[in-house]
Amino acid sequence: MTLPSMVPGLDRKAILSWCRGIDSGPFASLACGERITYPNTEMRALLAAAAALTERVRIVPTLYVLPMHPTAIVAKEVASLDVLSNGRVTLTVGVGGREHDYRAAEKPFAGRFRRLDQQVALLRRLWAGEPPFAGADPVGPPPVQKGGPPLWAGAMGPKSLRRAAGWADGVAGFSTAGDAAEVASAFGLVCAAWQEAGVARAPRLVTGFWYALGPGAEERLHGYVFDYLRLFGDGPARAMATRCRISSAERFRDCVEAIAALGADELILVPTTADPAELDRTVDALAGCKGIG
Repeated sequence: MTLPSMVPGLDRKAILSWCRGIDSGPFASLACGERITYPNTEMRALLAAAAALTERVRIVPTLYVLPMHPTAIVAKEVASLDVLSNGRVTLTVGVGGREHDYRAAEKPFAGRFRRLDQQVALLRRLWAGEPPFAGADPVGPPPVQKGGPPLWAGAMGPKSLRRAAGWADGVAGFSTAGDAAEVASAFGLVCAAWQEAGVARAPRLVTGFWYALGPGAEERLHGYVFDYLRLFGDGPARAMATRCRISSAERFRDCVEAIAALGADELILVPTTADPAELDRTVDALAGCKGIG
């Protein structure tokens, strides 16, 4: 379950309710995404709070836009989060797609794919205790998980997947409309990339979708997606919002069951309201799903 950090109205009271509700519910993980030029709650601060407020669920940044940040700082932040959560972190990294965020972070948008691969390799070395340069002390604290947290790639295209096969434990994709055929195609590309790279270990297959339940769900879903994607232009944002259709418990259950049948290891749910009542509606909808666990 994703914390609704991109939705207006996520105050302290709502954060407490969502974190505690997720931890006590039927969820495997608590997730949160990263944006800079957007009025969202900052990802690292929010996940640190979530790590302290929960005991069971894994803590999953989805995703950490790695090329926007110095690698040693990321290594320290994520290792600290692993300590706060007592070894419950899974890290999703990728390049993102918003040049405005790179500009705000004072990092170049160009060359981000190459930098991602280099930074992942450096993260592994830093978590293993190697200093960032000759004569420096190691970057601590050491992660609770030996060698550092599992790494998922936020990759979707064939080129990105081929690169990810060299370092990722799995791939966290996203289906705007929650379309099972789209997810099946994406999973096929992931498995093909792993096979082509000769990786013996099967990739962890993860996907997600936006949804809304309860009163005014369809209008809320479309309004949220349009606002979130408006950076790319009103036309494309409206077209993508119109594709989003998971705005009832029936459609929600159908989509969850269809994706589970495809062999998904985990499904990341992304709500479109900060109202904690949505979490209760989600738990009720999941209770009627077949083939998940």
